[in-house]
Order: sequence, then structure tokens, then C-alpha cells
Amino acid sequence: MSSASLPTSHGNGAAAPADAHAHGHHDAGATTTLGFWIYLMSDCLIFCVLFATFGVLAANTAGGPTGHELFELPFVLGETMLLLLSSFTFGLASLSMRPGNEGVVQRWLWITFALGAAFVAMEVYEFSALLHEDAGPGRSAFLSAFFTLVGTHGLHVTCGLLWLVVMIHQIGRFGFDPVVRRRLQCLSLFWHFLDLVWICVFTFVYLREFV
Repeated sequence: MSSASLPTSHGNGAAAPADAHAHGHHDAGATTTLGFWIYLMSDCLIFCVLFATFGVLAANTAGGPTGHELFELPFVLGETMLLLLSSFTFGLASLSMRPGNEGVVQRWLWITFALGAAFVAMEVYEFSALLHEDAGPGRSAFLSAFFTLVGTHGLHVTCGLLWLVVMIHQIGRFGFDPVVRRRLQCLSLFWHFLDLVWICVFTFVYLREFV
């Protein structure tokens, strides 16, 4: 009687840890995704505050140059196209994400990196040109708000570029395991979020000076 019950007990004991492991893995993935969404929402609040601050201070030039005098719309439009194109190439990488396609995804991510790096380089050039024209953040409240808003976005893009390099390495080493897939999905959300924020920057900060 007792010996007959032992296999049944052993079978249930083996199944329980396996179920617990699968459940724990699912919970960890769900927690990571939820945590990243919370981070994005907090980041969204930060940018909302920066946009609101810029909107209040945009007219406070203290007798200094205005955005219409400082900004070169074709140059900024070029920046915008680079970031939009990088979002497109990241989308192509996401669509190609399946076993055996690691090299293709890595190439698309490297192209995304190159476009994002070009965007950051153009932003650094714009900042250095403004500083050379004595239009730094200390010149007026308008320029202080401008440098803070645009610089915060540029810092986020730079962090995204570092994250891209890490993910390219992890794809080559681990392939498309569940952890790598989840991290790529989070990075995709982050990158497209930055694209959306920049469209708002382009419209609210630059384009408004020329309409």
C-alpha cells in the first residue's frame, strides 16, 4: 500500500518544481516588462515638466537672440530624418528576430546605431555652434530651458546607443533566448519613445519659431 503510493508522490513532487519554475520565469518576465513601462511613464513625466518649463520661458530672451535667429531649420530637419530612419531600421530588426537570423538583426541594429550616433553628433555640433555664438544656457532663460530639454533628450539617445551595443553583443553570445528577446523589446519601446519625444521637440521648440 505504501510502496504503491510512493511513485505517485514522487511524480507529483517532480511536476511541482517544474511548474513552479515555469511560473516563476513567467512572473519574472512580467515584472520586468511592468517595471520598464513604469520607468517609461516616469520618463514621460520628466519630459512633460521640461516641455512645460520651456513653454513658460520661451519668450524670456533677456534681450538676447531668439530661436528664429539661432536655429537652422534644414539642419534640424536633417536630425529629425536621421532619428525617424533609425526607428524604421530598429523596426526591421524586430521583424527579423527569429532563430538563425541573428546576423541580420545585428546588422540592422548596427545601422540603427550609426543613425543614432549621427543624430547625437549633429546635436553636439549644434550646441558647440551656439556656445561659439555666445548663446549658451547662461545667456537667457529661453536658452537655459532649450539646452536642458534638448540636452536631456540627447543624453537619453546616448544611453540608448550604449544599450544597443550591449544587445548586439548579447545576441551574438546567447542568440534569441527569452531574456534577450525581452531586453530587445524593452529597448525597442525606449527607442521609439525617444523618437516620439523628438517629434514633439522638433514641433514645439524648433518649428514654432518659423510659423
